[in-house]
Amino acid sequence: MPNMAKANKYKQYKQLDIPTTEKEIRSYWKEQNIFEKSVQNRDKNNTFVFYEGPPSANGMPGIHHVISRSIKDVFCRYKTLQGFRVERKAGWDTHGLPIELQVEKTLGITKDDIGKSISIEDYNKACRADVLKFKDKWDELTEKIGYWVDLDNPYITYENEYIESVWNLLRRLHDKGFLYKGHTIQPYSPAAGTGLSSHELNQPGTYKDIKDTSIVAQFELKNTKEAGLDLGWGKTFCLAWTTTPWTLPSNTALGVGPKIDYSVVKTYNPYTFEKITVILASKLLGKYFSAKNAELSLEEYEAGNKAIPFEIVKEIKGTAIVGMHYEQLMPYQQPSDGKAFELISADFVTTEDGTGIVHLAPSFGSDDFMAAKKNGIGSLTLVDKQGKFVEGVGEFSGLYVKNYKDEDES
Repeated sequence: MPNMAKANKYKQYKQLDIPTTEKEIRSYWKEQNIFEKSVQNRDKNNTFVFYEGPPSANGMPGIHHVISRSIKDVFCRYKTLQGFRVERKAGWDTHGLPIELQVEKTLGITKDDIGKSISIEDYNKACRADVLKFKDKWDELTEKIGYWVDLDNPYITYENEYIESVWNLLRRLHDKGFLYKGHTIQPYSPAAGTGLSSHELNQPGTYKDIKDTSIVAQFELKNTKEAGLDLGWGKTFCLAWTTTPWTLPSNTALGVGPKIDYSVVKTYNPYTFEKITVILASKLLGKYFSAKNAELSLEEYEAGNKAIPFEIVKEIKGTAIVGMHYEQLMPYQQPSDGKAFELISADFVTTEDGTGIVHLAPSFGSDDFMAAKKNGIGSLTLVDKQGKFVEGVGEFSGLYVKNYKDEDES
């Protein structure tokens, strides 16, 4: 009979003790170089390449990093089990606005001080020191969760070797004709002097509630007789609502919903008291016209009366006004890269807010930009990277587009 007293190959546990078991397994992996062996004993000609999407070590790791890294690890282990040589290379992201802001806060400086009260070299040195501040905590977490990755030979994005590799890739893309000049709409910080990533926009304190100005602007339509919109009651206007009045000098189109019902209304301008005909979404009529004023006589209205009469003459679909043109609202400059001052079809227009007609400034909104590009509409970028109107915008030239005060200021 076989010798039943032979020692058991596997350790027996009398009770579940996960923390102790984890420590024992980690120690065994480390002492026996299990991770390294899982790479070395695979064929070099049968590789599965993995580069860690690099975290930033200037902040503490969180539970979301455990989740994402566990998912990465599953794929690498699975490919290893399939026989692939999986050399997992760690990396550190050492670029980004949060790092710069953290250093500037520590040093008590702003972007304007760089090159003046502090040299560029010293500023970069401070950033390099700060960016890997919590690397030891990251390494500790990496080992604790059993995440296998080569921490001894990471790529670091501030090193020349890495930077040169990026330039090399850009050169190769250029040689293949894959690079081109174009425009996209991106968040930008005038204070920091840089674009903002989605990650940076989600940093604590990025958003706060403020009171702001919204307006309804009148855009005078052209060729209204041919379109059957000249009612002989003053000029005919499209009403467009905007929460960003500073973009109005850059307006180059109006967006309408082709399937939306619009009302053509006779009334008076509430500020000049002139006769006007206006067009806006029928569902939003009640926001601007009190139902009881429909009973008032248009002919008997006296300038200055707060109760302004109105009459709905007819209702039209958005398709009836798509393609029409209007007078430029603020004619400081004109676009040179496409058509302008035209009503275009836009599927993002709704009747939830506003007037059902959207003012479009392609330089300052992604929806605006895409709708304009689709319809060959040009753009007017009349704001510089400091958040000021450029020269050639009349009395607004050189002024900041918005002026904010802290809530505790008078």
